[in-house]
Amino acid sequence: MAQTLNLRQIEAFKAVIEHGTVSQAATVLGVSQPAVSKLLAHLEAETGLHLFDRVRGKLAVTPHGMRLYEEVDRIFTGLRQVEQAVDSIRRDEQRTLFVGVLPALSGSFIRRVTMNFLRQHPDVRVHIQTRGSQFLADWLATRQIDVALVGSRVDNPYIDREPMFQHALMCAMPVNHELTRKRVIRPRDLSGLPFIAFGADSQTHQLAQAAFRQAEAQLNVVLDTNTAPTACEFVAAGLGVSLIHPLFADGFQNRLVLRRFEPDMQFHFQLCRMQASRNAGLVETFVEEARILAAQVPRDLRKG
Repeated sequence: MAQTLNLRQIEAFKAVIEHGTVSQAATVLGVSQPAVSKLLAHLEAETGLHLFDRVRGKLAVTPHGMRLYEEVDRIFTGLRQVEQAVDSIRRDEQRTLFVGVLPALSGSFIRRVTMNFLRQHPDVRVHIQTRGSQFLADWLATRQIDVALVGSRVDNPYIDREPMFQHALMCAMPVNHELTRKRVIRPRDLSGLPFIAFGADSQTHQLAQAAFRQAEAQLNVVLDTNTAPTACEFVAAGLGVSLIHPLFADGFQNRLVLRRFEPDMQFHFQLCRMQASRNAGLVETFVEEARILAAQVPRDLRKG
């Protein structure tokens, strides 16, 4: 074969066989009849195959021509399947958003952000995964999820990180607790009192342990959990006190009392996404809703 086959020649060949005449093939391709005839002549010359017989001014496909057409049709069918796969993938990505959230924030905040997002995209299905920060960072890096709300210890060069809700941990107590009379709570005030803790591997619990240890106070953990709503429910029910980020108390304003805790222990979350994110439009909308809601968190959650 002297030259590489030209795709336009193949299209002309396929169109003539499927539509029966050069004139109809020319109409379908949007070119002149002489242009189609020229493409066919070049195809025969370059393949060295006799593809058509000329019978009383019309083209009749030869056995070689039919064999070539069968191969061409098979290839074009494969291309159509690829196009269908692309459309399917695009539709799937347009209607599904995978969100990761650490357990501590699996309550009111993520619910409100997601509801606001769905008002703008009612046709999108949101899939929420709740795991620890490091798991979520790994899933984000491997594109198993699109966006994640994690703790402050995640550090991955391939992940874009946006700090959110930086605030000192506060002491959460039931509304009738005797320590609500104090404006500032210290480890010695809580020594030996029933304490609701987060999981041992959580940054919140590690900060609490360090503060109690330094003050030589007893940390009396009676229950631990990995979700903020659960911790707040038990505090509100009177089982014990806890140290929490004030965002955790969103939705519990009338059932908990928050007081400033010393020593000051700053804590923040991070909103993360991949630098070249799939579902980029949906991710940006979700991130913006998270920013808006973060700015609207009531001031009494941020102050003691």
